[in-house]
Amino acid sequence: MDTALENLSKEDLIALLKRKDAALESHQQEIDRLKAQVELLKRMQFGQKRERFEGDPAQGVLPFEAEPLQEAAQQEEIKEQITYTRKKQSAHKGRAALPAHLPVEEIEIHPEGDLSDMICIGKEVTDELECEPARFFIRRYIRYKYAAKGGEGVKTGELPERVIDKGIPGAGLLAMILTDKYADHLPLYRQKQRFARENISIASSTIEGWVKQALERLEPLYEQLRFDIKAKGYLQVD
Repeated sequence: MDTALENLSKEDLIALLKRKDAALESHQQEIDRLKAQVELLKRMQFGQKRERFEGDPAQGVLPFEAEPLQEAAQQEEIKEQITYTRKKQSAHKGRAALPAHLPVEEIEIHPEGDLSDMICIGKEVTDELECEPARFFIRRYIRYKYAAKGGEGVKTGELPERVIDKGIPGAGLLAMILTDKYADHLPLYRQKQRFARENISIASSTIEGWVKQALERLEPLYEQLRFDIKAKGYLQVD
C-alpha cells in the first residue's frame, strides 16, 4: 500500500484524501441519523406521556415508511373500523335494567273519579331509582334481671359485644364514618356537619376518638390481610 501511494502524484494524493474525507463525513452523518432515530424511539417508548410520539424535525424521517399502496390500504381499513365502531355504538339498546337485588317500594295509582262501571284492563309500570338519606336511630338494649325465688342469685341478660365498649356509636355508624372518610374521602368535619343537620351534636374530638378505636379493632384483620397477600407468589402494585 505504501509503495502504491509513493507512485501517486501530488494531485492524485489530494484527490484520494478528499474522497476519504467525503466518505468519513458520509459515515458520520449516517451515525448521527441513526442516533437520532434511537433517541426518538426511546422517547416514544420510555419517555414521559407528554413526550411520547412527538416528532422532532431535526431528527429526520425514519427510513421504514410504508409503501403508498400499503399505507392507503391501512387508511381504508382504519376508516372501516371507525365506521363500524361508530355504527355499533350508535345503536340504542334501550335503558339499562335497574339492579335486581334492590328492594322495591310499590305505589299503586288508580285513575281519579268513579270507576264502578269500569274494569281494569292492564297497567303501566314506571321504575325510578331512589335514595333514602342516612337514617339515624337509637338502638336501646333492655336487659332484664331475674332473681331466684329462693332469694339466692340474680341473672341479667348479657349485652352483645360492641366495637367500642361503653361507647355510644353502633357498628353501623362506625362503618359509615370509616367508609365515608377512607373510601369516599369525606373529612370528619364534613361528617360532623351532616350530624348537625340531623340535630345530633357530637364533638370533633369524640368522632376522632371513635375512628381511632375502630381502627384499633380492625388492626388484626389488617395484619391478616397483609400476611395473606405476602404469602402469594406474585403481587401487582399500582
